[in-house]
Amino acid sequence: MIEGRLHRPLRYETLIQKDISKGSRIMKILVVDREGITAQLMKSRLEPLGHVIKEESSKNNAVDMMGTERFDMIFLDPMPLTSARPVVLNLRRASGNYPYILHMATQGTRVEAIQSGANDYIAKPIDPEELDRKVENAKRLTALIKRIGDDKEDYPSAGGIIAKSAFNQLFLSAIDRADRYGERTYIVFIRLSNYQDIAEREGPYAADYTVAKLSQYLVRLRRQSDIIAQTERFEYALLLQRPLYETEPEEAANRFAEAIAGFKDFFAGGEISPEVTVKLVDLPVGGQIIEHYLTKDSAGR
Repeated sequence: MIEGRLHRPLRYETLIQKDISKGSRIMKILVVDREGITAQLMKSRLEPLGHVIKEESSKNNAVDMMGTERFDMIFLDPMPLTSARPVVLNLRRASGNYPYILHMATQGTRVEAIQSGANDYIAKPIDPEELDRKVENAKRLTALIKRIGDDKEDYPSAGGIIAKSAFNQLFLSAIDRADRYGERTYIVFIRLSNYQDIAEREGPYAADYTVAKLSQYLVRLRRQSDIIAQTERFEYALLLQRPLYETEPEEAANRFAEAIAGFKDFFAGGEISPEVTVKLVDLPVGGQIIEHYLTKDSAGR
């Protein structure tokens, strides 16, 4: 049994690349809504956390604002329009970065929101705890865009694992295809979470050797069609595009976690036993669907 916690053409590439230096913890948020009560709720909930909230009742004015200000996140109620897509497209075209857009409505679904070009959907009246979850998703996606797009250090293709820079192109394409076609993509992140501890106690060579062992095992585990990349010195990412059925991404993440937990030779030996985190994140939502934390104890079961 695994230790796991279940939490249940190049249109944006240039814009995203320009935006990779932007921080992801404090969000600058625009609320586009004819009802001022929505913005007031968000201010009372999010401003004490440091987020900056601006409100605009006119959709045309909101589009104009994109030319002079950058927002990390936009809450949009398209009413009285029957479709959010025209407004979403105008906001994206006018923006100097890639804002996370949440479609607000009294009735709707996540699927409909993504098909309109938004990242996700939130129901009105807004539930404060749901609002918190959506903001966390936006922060996670913003941070991923920054981290994967950071070209200061690349990891070259080798042994069946593609370079970080190549993976970034696929990552950006997945975001773009979500906007164009409503497609969803999933990424399984597999990380040696105590890399720094191993490096400090046993030396950098021991830490890198542990990463290399994990890399070789992941290459053997993956299917021939799977795309896997090195995204950090101690992290690998598996891209799952256009899943055939709804539970396929979760099954893939669980399969990798189960297999790694059974890799007893990996966890044995050394002064410090490796610790591995397996996470499943979906695009363009930015939600973390699954997290497994694997240790020597979990490998022994």
